Amino acid sequence: MKIIAIGRNYIDHAKELNNPVPEKPIFFMKPETSIIRNNKPFFYPDFSENIHYETEIVIKINRLGKHITEKFANQYYNEVGIGIDFTARDLQKDAKEKGLPWEIAKAFDGSAPISEFVLVKKFENINNLNFSLKIKNELVQQGNTRDMIFSFDKIIAYVSQFVTLKIGDLIFTGTPAGVGKVHINDHLEAFIEDKKMMDFLIK
Repeated sequence: MKIIAIGRNYIDHAKELNNPVPEKPIFFMKPETSIIRNNKPFFYPDFSENIHYETEIVIKINRLGKHITEKFANQYYNEVGIGIDFTARDLQKDAKEKGLPWEIAKAFDGSAPISEFVLVKKFENINNLNFSLKIKNELVQQGNTRDMIFSFDKIIAYVSQFVTLKIGDLIFTGTPAGVGKVHINDHLEAFIEDKKMMDFLIK
């Protein structure tokens, strides 16, 4: 199982970090060891002083596929969840300045807490899906999948040109504006529409 994460997929988020808006999906990988399940806590690593949350809708691949066309891409997933792409922003900044890969800032252990998954058919339209994050009961980030630059199906079609998708693979589909720093003792709650999907602590 692998985790594919899409960067800069919401215009407002690209702008808030002074990044150019991409013409094609940007993707990177996280290892399986980055996953945290079942609302277990995230332990703040000692190698960073600036860990940011990035709240994202996550889709789970349910069929083996490569070179998938966009019109058939919706057949390759039937569940969605929510996840946090924790990013060591200080390490990322250093890597960017030196022209180095981002893995040190994105792929560390515990950097991808995820919720349980919900069948797509439970939602009226997953391309118009509200999601949000609260920290200490304060709304800090909210988005809607209609604002994605590249839709779920476009992402699958593009990524599968380069990487074979396998059953159980997860795709983090990008974060809206409003990312920010987390601190030890923060309480995070993530929602899809009005349903609380994650509830965990930073330790």
